[in-house]
Amino acid sequence: MDVYALIGASGTGKSHNAYIVMEQYGIDVMIDDGLLIKDGKKMAGTSAKAEETTVAAVKRAIFHDPMHAAEVRERIRQLNPSKLLILGTSEKMIDRITEALALPHVKYKIFIQDIVTSEQIAEAQRMRKEGKHVIPMPGIEVKKELPNYWIDSIFSFIGKKNKNSKSKDSEKKELDKDKSLMAEENKCIVRPKFSQLGRLTISENAIEQLVRHNLNRQEEFEKGAKIQVDMNDFGVSIYCETKVRFGIPIQAAVEQFQQRAIQDIDDMCSLTVLRIDVRITGIAA
Repeated sequence: MDVYALIGASGTGKSHNAYIVMEQYGIDVMIDDGLLIKDGKKMAGTSAKAEETTVAAVKRAIFHDPMHAAEVRERIRQLNPSKLLILGTSEKMIDRITEALALPHVKYKIFIQDIVTSEQIAEAQRMRKEGKHVIPMPGIEVKKELPNYWIDSIFSFIGKKNKNSKSKDSEKKELDKDKSLMAEENKCIVRPKFSQLGRLTISENAIEQLVRHNLNRQEEFEKGAKIQVDMNDFGVSIYCETKVRFGIPIQAAVEQFQQRAIQDIDDMCSLTVLRIDVRITGIAA
């Protein structure tokens, strides 16, 4: 196995640019912030961004926990990649990770300042000051890992080349490369618990108001429903009791409400809705 390292200080855009490095060197497996990622999907590990403090996040990222390290080591053995990319803030951190995971010595070291401009680094650092961290996975994967986090997507598109100065063969190669680099879209921004801006929390009352709004916007349901919201580390569960108007198709009305409520909670709070149970208690007067 050939081990590559992408090295740069915190907030310089390593996670954001990791797929460019992977495309260039033909790598499909990476280690970033405690996670083993392949083709945009988490294979093993626990995100350092799930930790409560910066110190705990650093320990998670360097696989200080033996059980965490053992899990990722075993998954690497199963995948048996020919190449693997490690993201780290320093050469020392890379060495700590390779030692914890019993990996070969790094064969190639790539420094972030060699692949991005100073302007791009400045923009990445501005985002980090706002408490935003990039995870190089699609939103649906990130929500499995960090279900109760503020999440936003990065949409990065590769600019079109000057066709007048290139042959048809060259144009085709560039187009194929651009398509492969569209994997850059498979990234999300999160605001971790250890952000210096403080911890972002969403109250159960806020979720209840969103649910009530969606019930009240449908004429099929009587106003004044009983709503109960339970939140945990995996997502949110909702229970509703309400009455319906006479003569309406109950199942269709309930399904429409559930879909709207789930969409609103996802769009406004980025929370995973585990279930919405609706109990019809009678016919509205």
